[in-house]
Amino acid sequence: MNTTDLKENINDILHYSLFEVNNTPISLLSVLIFIGIIVGFIVLSKIIRYRLLKVLLKRTGMDKGLQFTLGKITNYTLLFIGVLIAFQFIGIDLSGLAVVLGFLSVGIGFGLQNITSNFISGIILLFERPIKVGDRITVNDIQGDVTDITIRATTIRSVDNISIIVPNSEFISGTVINWSHGDLKLRVNINVGVSYSSDLELVLRSLYEVAEENKDVLKEPKPVVHFNEFGDSSWSLTLRVWVSDPKLHLAVKSAINVAIVKKFRENKIEIPFPQRDLHVRSGKLPVLVENKSE
Repeated sequence: MNTTDLKENINDILHYSLFEVNNTPISLLSVLIFIGIIVGFIVLSKIIRYRLLKVLLKRTGMDKGLQFTLGKITNYTLLFIGVLIAFQFIGIDLSGLAVVLGFLSVGIGFGLQNITSNFISGIILLFERPIKVGDRITVNDIQGDVTDITIRATTIRSVDNISIIVPNSEFISGTVINWSHGDLKLRVNINVGVSYSSDLELVLRSLYEVAEENKDVLKEPKPVVHFNEFGDSSWSLTLRVWVSDPKLHLAVKSAINVAIVKKFRENKIEIPFPQRDLHVRSGKLPVLVENKSE
């Protein structure tokens, strides 16, 4: 077989009609060109998105969540344009194709309800931005930071460093706690009980000192101590402090609890604990009496 015959055979293979779409013959060459255009736009979208986020948007000092949203929208827009160009390049009339896809969507719509719901929810999340990348959220009893939002699902990095994939529809139809929405400041409440024999003024002063000595506690709003109630064997108090970032609240609460124990021991302030007194009566079984404390 000479070179001319080989070229003709290859040409025949590339132009052989595999199938037709809307009366347009689709050859192997058309499929390769279509794939090539799509791959090219995918690479282009990633390059542009990288440049957009790393160079342009970062210099503006724009919020990271908004940067992510603009990057995603740019990415999806370029992919959509790439698909349109690919179809037009191989000679497929998109108006006719839309009719075909419309009929197909009716047939498969019932089987793709969840996918469609998550797709629409993903678009809502990107544009409405009730949550954004970097937010600390709680959804379905899962607490963590949003690391990625795609058209189908959102990735949450839990406080235990576990990646959890949550369908986007969960954020639209369910209840979501966004710790980072709007004002980042968060109030932390620390409950403590002290013995009735304690010096109340010393207790209050000690709690304020603990708050002032913690570097993560904000000076404004000022820490406050509330006397809640007279418990069974203790005064019930709550120290309320503010932190600048919701991601700090667990660490700050733990640090303040430790500091309270140390401060109360230094000042000889008693923290009551549950006690059980055993009373023995002659000729009868022991009676167990429980003293509860808060």
